[in-house]
Amino acid sequence: MSNTSLATLPSTDRSDVTARLRDALLGASFSADGLLDLLGASAYAALARSETVPALRATRGDTPLETLVRLFLLQQPVRHVRVADVLPVQDCLEGGWLTRTGGDEVAATVDVRPFGGPGGEDWFIVSDLGCAVGGAGGIGSHDERVVLGVGGASTTLAGVTVRTPVASALDLGTGSGIQALHAAQHATRVTATDVNPRALHITALTLALSGAPGADLREGSLFEPVGEQTYDLIVSNPPFVISPGARLTYRDGGMGGDDLCRALVQGAGAHLNEGGYAQFLANWQHVEGEDWQDRLRSWVPRDCDAWVVQREVQDVMQYAELWLRDAGDHRSDPVGYQTRYDAWLDEFETRKVRAVGFGWITLRKSGAAQPSVVVEEWPHPVEQPLGETVRAHFDRVDYLRAHDDAALLAGHFKLAGEIVQEQVGLPGAEDPEHVVLRQNRGMRRATRVDTVGAGFAGVCDGQLSAGRILDAIAQLIGEDPVLLRDRTPAQIRLLIEQGFLEPAG
Repeated sequence: MSNTSLATLPSTDRSDVTARLRDALLGASFSADGLLDLLGASAYAALARSETVPALRATRGDTPLETLVRLFLLQQPVRHVRVADVLPVQDCLEGGWLTRTGGDEVAATVDVRPFGGPGGEDWFIVSDLGCAVGGAGGIGSHDERVVLGVGGASTTLAGVTVRTPVASALDLGTGSGIQALHAAQHATRVTATDVNPRALHITALTLALSGAPGADLREGSLFEPVGEQTYDLIVSNPPFVISPGARLTYRDGGMGGDDLCRALVQGAGAHLNEGGYAQFLANWQHVEGEDWQDRLRSWVPRDCDAWVVQREVQDVMQYAELWLRDAGDHRSDPVGYQTRYDAWLDEFETRKVRAVGFGWITLRKSGAAQPSVVVEEWPHPVEQPLGETVRAHFDRVDYLRAHDDAALLAGHFKLAGEIVQEQVGLPGAEDPEHVVLRQNRGMRRATRVDTVGAGFAGVCDGQLSAGRILDAIAQLIGEDPVLLRDRTPAQIRLLIEQGFLEPAG
């Protein structure tokens, strides 16, 4: 990575310059849609893989958009006179967005990347040069102060976050500010923290350049910067990588094993308002002789419901290789790569770690006497955004907690949207071996049901109570309705819990 990645950042005091820069970018169609139109799908996808040659070929003209792509995305010096046709170049030089490179050329001091907001907003994510995922230089800095742009982890967290209007939100470990930017759309007050003061500066730039309200920016680790304050929403894409040491602040937790993620989850309950959500991405260890699900359950605060989803598991060798390559060690220092690889394996061996899991953790402060803690593995495709799916999960938890079997049988239900039924069996067989209900939205779950469960779900339209439906099924199959009412509520509960059935009204 070029040393210019840690050049002096643009000023946050020149809001007039930032506003004019935003107007100029939008005027040149420097947006997510504009980039796709200019580059085409193939070159656009190549840029996301840090391959810049197709984008360079697509920007050989003199249009304003081509100039901006070369300047801010490809980080190429551009002639002063050419930039002056597109941007208020003198203001940008004085405000620190651009710098002279000698001769008659100027260059960007930061990466500015268009990002489409969930409501069609035109946002711009600021990061250090070469540190945007898909940026001109790719990621591979050994300087712990760098601030990365938006990557897959960032967009995953943004997608799973519950987006109901709230009074206050906390983005813990804000980085380039993408979570704070999302939160600003539905939170009256946003606080953003980071151990890296450079990240706080860049978050301020991201918010300002995106036309979003500013945030309360605080420096420090974990919950230390906010004292005893509480929030309606807490989000964090923390430095969750489990590594020997804290070489890279933007990704390495700096605590032993998965202690940072554990501390984050355990501390969240004390900083949530009643009914508030805390949502994190995390890594956790799979330790020899220990159930990983029990490990995660032990993290959950006593007054919170929780939903933990493990999306991926890597053995320790795969895990070490992934993050050593992320830092570019395999290219820049082959001897050091081997030494660090050994150190990672030594660390895992000492802790008896056999694999590392990755996923998302959602807490909701319920104060329930018997909190619901669901820990599951779900490596299958899902449909983002999942924020509404997450909120609905906890609504169903509340419903099931408040309804015993008698109340359940008196309830009215309807089949959730876009559920299909699959019958599995040998060709020509009179009856299927089993029946599967499958969701085409959200988590895209599939669950096996018996004949009664399939028949029950198929007729749930909110008109008849569950008990009356079971009575009708009992008559059709010649079973004692009392016995059927006795054995079926567990299956109904599962269908509600997994989102196949919804309470009507």
